[in-house]
Amino acid sequence: MIPDPRLLRITAAQPYPLLFATISGAHLYGFPSPDSDFDLRGAHVLPLPMVLGLDARDETIEDSRIIEELEMDIVSHDVKKFFNLLLKKNGYVLEQLCSPLVVQSTPEHEELKQIARGCVTRNHAHHYFGFVETQWKLFNKESPPRVKPLLYVYRVLLTGIWMMRTGEVEANLVTLNESFRLPYVPDLIARKLAGPEQSTLDDADMSFHEHEFHRLLAELEAAQAASALREVPAESTRLALNDLLVRIRLGSGKA
Repeated sequence: MIPDPRLLRITAAQPYPLLFATISGAHLYGFPSPDSDFDLRGAHVLPLPMVLGLDARDETIEDSRIIEELEMDIVSHDVKKFFNLLLKKNGYVLEQLCSPLVVQSTPEHEELKQIARGCVTRNHAHHYFGFVETQWKLFNKESPPRVKPLLYVYRVLLTGIWMMRTGEVEANLVTLNESFRLPYVPDLIARKLAGPEQSTLDDADMSFHEHEFHRLLAELEAAQAASALREVPAESTRLALNDLLVRIRLGSGKA
């Protein structure tokens, strides 16, 4: 991705140095609308006095507003918090770290991506179970039901299944469907992009997609049961993260 120059300026204006900044959300998932906001995600490096003192602050930076005519949703975590999240069954941070839509990178970002491969576990399936349950409830709550939340349902299910089968992080629904070949996914994406007049579903659609939801949910359960992934990250992965964190902190103190 060649970033919009405005994204580069917005990233450069963040209050702390960034280890990386990527785009998440609909752009990452493969079905952004022309008016989709930009979900900027990253990890920042707090200065040494802030992490050595008694009061921890700015471990998470959040900012949602229009900047340079772009609707932005910005979230970044301090590197220690981000690394600790990687060691938990948190699919969000893995997807953000591995997003190919890179606005800013560093050598440490590339190193972190390699280490994070060891953070992928069978227990990440629980993240996707919880995530898709929430998305399915949101989808069913609307009347008439809309295509957009349904696409999120399929994106979450296929990402989880793919991770359990391969150990790889892939959040783009279009890319995932090159392997899953669900014939209705391209049509749903086209309907979402066509605008509100084609973005709702009728009762026949609902019946079909409810069946597909339960079928793919069962596939995710089966993929987790059959997965060769570890239950938790290896100690060597934790030590590698710790070593990288120490080097980043020491480097931040040289300025």
